[in-house]
Amino acid sequence: MSSVLVISDAEFETEVLKASQPVLVYFWAPWCGPCRLMTPIMDHLATVYADRLKVVKMEVDPNPEAVKEYKVEGVPALRLFQNGTVVESSEGALPKPKVEAMVAPYL
Repeated sequence: MSSVLVISDAEFETEVLKASQPVLVYFWAPWCGPCRLMTPIMDHLATVYADRLKVVKMEVDPNPEAVKEYKVEGVPALRLFQNGTVVESSEGALPKPKVEAMVAPYL
């Protein structure tokens, strides 16, 4: 059973860009109400797809480099990376079926 990995700007290259499997990056903030709705979905994905998908969580305020680089304008935000490149992107809260549909083609 896997869990969501909490990372910072310093770990972004190693954990996301150099990952051998697809990586779903969840940008969030503690003051964000809709982020609270997304957290259980991220936990679910990290558990169910642990063998095929890495799920990482980044708080936006202490990690301005990744936020700027990947143009995160609002939270919650999702960026799906494959081979170091963003292949899917979303901002705002999404229901679990939409998030699963977003990642499914890359699993």
